[in-house]
Amino acid sequence: MAIGADDLELLTRAAREAGGLVLEFREKGFKTWEKPGHGPVTDADIAVDEQLKAVLGAARPDYGWLSEETVDDPARLGARRLFVVDPIDGTRAFVRGRPYFAVSIAVVEDGRPTAGVVFNPARNELYAARLEGGATLNGTPITVSRKGIIDGARLVGSADMFRSHFWQKPWPGIEVAPSNSIAYALCQVASGAQDGSVSLTGKSDWDIAAADLIVAEAGGMASTHMGEPFTYNRPSTRHRNVISAGPELHARLLEKLEEFRPSPDVAKQLMG
Repeated sequence: MAIGADDLELLTRAAREAGGLVLEFREKGFKTWEKPGHGPVTDADIAVDEQLKAVLGAARPDYGWLSEETVDDPARLGARRLFVVDPIDGTRAFVRGRPYFAVSIAVVEDGRPTAGVVFNPARNELYAARLEGGATLNGTPITVSRKGIIDGARLVGSADMFRSHFWQKPWPGIEVAPSNSIAYALCQVASGAQDGSVSLTGKSDWDIAAADLIVAEAGGMASTHMGEPFTYNRPSTRHRNVISAGPELHARLLEKLEEFRPSPDVAKQLMG
């Protein structure tokens, strides 16, 4: 059996069911409140989390569990395999009625993702990958853009960040696309819809585990601004930031990031 094949089928079914539930909430309405230090959360986030935990747990009772909307259980550290879940990545976009949100589910084994699905139900885009099996969008193989230089690149990220006065030199001409969901942003890079993404704020395992694998299997790279790869299911689930692109553009982006000279307070906040 190919690595992660059975798990990928399970994740695909579960993600589509979860996406259907998200759209039901979007149509009938939902309650929203602030999670201190983390932005908005809705009863849709909680309902999707509970559904995924029930469905995935029943299918793989020996797998551990890590989710943004579930209290962390240190028992996950003893699990060789676990599900890493963000029931709605990009809740802020979901609340505002914008289509930049996604259900993100990965299976992580020994610190690395072996299967991953990111489903944007608002656009009916399901990105999927398994280790050594390539990446797909709605079943069609995808690859990253071959763009190798920053000038003229299409990048997902914060327009304010690209315009910041902390850059030693201004960015060359680029097209900037928004996305509140980092998982969806990475998948847009994987499909070649965007050339790269730059996000200098901290991320958690559930934000990037599935999309990290999808980018890699599409021939791209995702890392911190220092070129560090990501290892998952550690005691701390946090990562400095994430930069993604095809290999050549990824290298150019890391070089450009050496020109970023924020104040110490901003550096600590943004780049760990």
